[in-house]
Amino acid sequence: MKMNLLAACLAATATAALAHGGVENPAVLARMDSMKTISEQMKTLSETVKKQREFDADALNAAIAVIETESGKTVSLFEAEESDPKSAALPTIWEDFDDFSEKADALTQAAAKWSGNIVSEDDTPMALVDLGTTCKSCHDDYRD
Repeated sequence: MKMNLLAACLAATATAALAHGGVENPAVLARMDSMKTISEQMKTLSETVKKQREFDADALNAAIAVIETESGKTVSLFEAEESDPKSAALPTIWEDFDDFSEKADALTQAAAKWSGNIVSEDDTPMALVDLGTTCKSCHDDYRD
């Protein structure tokens, strides 16, 4: 399961990097920028777990703090039903906005739980799984 979750996180990072070109709707671009920022921070965790990056508790805690801040904006960024041909957001977001909001808030809560609490290499995989699981639960239902 950890490798599948790691692969999903890396795929989301790559997709986010390619998706921003040609976005015309500023509200959609703001959402995409926020998601890209979260994705970049998740990459810090995943690269550490994969030993592609040296363990650095300060950098990991900073990345998680950014995830907490950015994920805290998600609900407000999606309140207005905005679209753009480049958007990966599915209309089901607004059809079940309460569930979407709960899932978005779950990421903020998971990040708050881990923020400042990465002290050893052993913490990083657990944090990645916890945060990645919340990302995936939302993406499974609300992202194309």
